[in-house]
Amino acid sequence: MNRRRGFTLIELLTVIAIIALLAAIIFPVYARAKLQALKSSDMVAMNSISTALQLYRVDQGGYPPALLGYASYYADNTVVPADKLNFFLKKRLDTVNTLTSSRVPNAESDRKLLVEAVWPNADPIAAGADPQLDLNGDGRLTSDDDPAGSRQKFTGNQFVTVNPNDLNTAHQKFYRVSSYDVNEVAVPGGGKRFELRYCLFWSKFGLEGGNAMDDPRQLGYSDPDDNTIVTWNSYFREIAQDGTPQRQKADIMLLLSGSARYVDSVEINNRSFRIRR
Repeated sequence: MNRRRGFTLIELLTVIAIIALLAAIIFPVYARAKLQALKSSDMVAMNSISTALQLYRVDQGGYPPALLGYASYYADNTVVPADKLNFFLKKRLDTVNTLTSSRVPNAESDRKLLVEAVWPNADPIAAGADPQLDLNGDGRLTSDDDPAGSRQKFTGNQFVTVNPNDLNTAHQKFYRVSSYDVNEVAVPGGGKRFELRYCLFWSKFGLEGGNAMDDPRQLGYSDPDDNTIVTWNSYFREIAQDGTPQRQKADIMLLLSGSARYVDSVEINNRSFRIRR
């Protein structure tokens, strides 16, 4: 009689080892492909936002105070869901999902969640030490082109308020899913917070009525420079154990020119609207 020969223990272990090796090779490749697809989705969304903003400007003569909008309520004081909101760019975008990062949940319950946000970090380089634009029009870049008033007025742990020029007013409420208005980031030492991303005016001069020596890279002015930052997405940052971002081009930044590009996470975390581009 013929006897059927089964796998030996060594053969079985060899097959298992081969499968484990293939899995170790395939899974990281799949994860990278998925991450790249998410990044590409966000860049497409940013391009759509850029187009919608230009159409809005043609219609309204300026840029909206927010991309999605601030918290709205029904008569019974319940929150209007984000997808039911008559948001600023509604006529120019197919869906509110465009204003939501691919990494942010967008279930029905999430569209009703509201958050408060702080200002992003202000450029730590002392005023006068880093002129970037010829603000006084003398044809030279000197310390005179970097006055304190043209720098970001609020920073870090200061909450965005209903009156953007007065920190004593009530904190502004944003929709959790409005990830190009506010972005959730890790906090050094532990925890997370939401930071402002889209902003018409961020300098001291701009928030207090304007000045000839103000930084023109602000959406609130009539003809902002093409290098003005519209918003940036920090969801793809690599974070160290202490909560600080790693130095790599992982943040995605949208410029008014319509260009969406990767920028160094450390640089934009530290300098925000004044990052060198």
